[in-house]
Amino acid sequence: MTSHASPVARPFVHAALIVDSDDTLRSRLVPALRRSIAAHERVYLLVGAHVERVVRDALGALADRLEWGERASFHLRLGFAYERLRRYLASQHAAGSRVHVITEPDVSADPGPDAPVDRATAHLSYESACGDEYAEYGCAVTCLWDSRRHPTVLIKSVRDLHNHELTESGCQPNAGHVASADYLRARSEIPLEAAPTVVDLDIGLVDLDQLTPLRGALRGWAEGRSFDADATGDVVVAVTEVATNGLVHGALPVRLRGWHHRDMLIVQVDDSGGRRIPPAAGFHRPGSADRVGGRGLWLARQLADVVTLHSGERSSSIRLHFPHAGTHSLPAA
Repeated sequence: MTSHASPVARPFVHAALIVDSDDTLRSRLVPALRRSIAAHERVYLLVGAHVERVVRDALGALADRLEWGERASFHLRLGFAYERLRRYLASQHAAGSRVHVITEPDVSADPGPDAPVDRATAHLSYESACGDEYAEYGCAVTCLWDSRRHPTVLIKSVRDLHNHELTESGCQPNAGHVASADYLRARSEIPLEAAPTVVDLDIGLVDLDQLTPLRGALRGWAEGRSFDADATGDVVVAVTEVATNGLVHGALPVRLRGWHHRDMLIVQVDDSGGRRIPPAAGFHRPGSADRVGGRGLWLARQLADVVTLHSGERSSSIRLHFPHAGTHSLPAA
C-alpha cells in the first residue's frame, strides 16, 4: 500500500491590501494573482462584484483559472464565516493543495449611525485570531479593505493585524504586526455600551435548573419577534450556552437581558465576577486551543452574527446579536 505524506505547512501569510482606487487593484492584486497562477497555487476569491469586474478585465482568459466564491451569504454570521474558511483551508491542506485565498470582508450590514454593533470592528477580532487558527495549513490569505469606505482608525487596525501587506513591491512583512493575544486582550477590556433601561427580558439566574424555563422565555420572545423555528432554535442554543458558562464559571447571580433594535434581537449575559473570560475564548474550535468557557462561546459565535465581550475584575459581560435576515439564512456546511 502506498502512503502519502502530509503536506508540509508553510508559514501563514496573512496580508492586508488597502484599496484606494481601481489602479491599486490593478497594480497590486492583479500581479499577485499572476504570481499565484504561475506558482500553480489554487486561488479562491471571495470578493465583491466590482473587484471581480476589475480583476476579470485585467486578467482576461486567465481569470477563468481562478475559483470565484459567492460572497453575498458568506459573511452573514461572522463566526461561522471564519470557521467555514478554516474548513476550506483544512480540506485543501489535507489534499496537498497550495492555496491562496483573496477575501473582501462584507461587513456592511446595518451601517447606519444608530447601528447597535460595529460589524467591521467585530470582524477585526477574527482577523486577529485567524493567525493562530489557520497557521497549520500553510496557506496565504489576502484581505482587501477599501480605505474609501472605512474610517482611517479602522484601516490602521487592519494594517496592525496582518503580518504582511501587499504593496507595489509585492507581499512585504509587517514589522508593526500586533499579536493576537495582545489585540484580543485589549478588546476584552473595553466596556460594552450601556444596555437600554427598558428591555424585553430581564432574568436573574442562580441555578442550572432555571435553564429550562429560560429556554421557554427565549423561545417565546424570538417567536414573538417573527423568528421562525430554526432561527429561534439558534437564539435559544447560543444564549443558553453563554448563560450556562456564567452559572458554571462566573460568580452568582447571573443576569440576562434581551431587547430588540428594529428586527435584530440582542441579548446580554452578565455574571458577578469570578473567573475572567480568556480573551481568545470562542475563537478556537473545540478540541484545539480552548480554555475555560471556550466550547460554549465557540458555539455561540457560530450561531449569532456578532458576539462581543467585556471581562473585568468585578463582572463579565457577553452580548450576542441576532439580525433577522442573517439568522434566517442558514450557514452552509
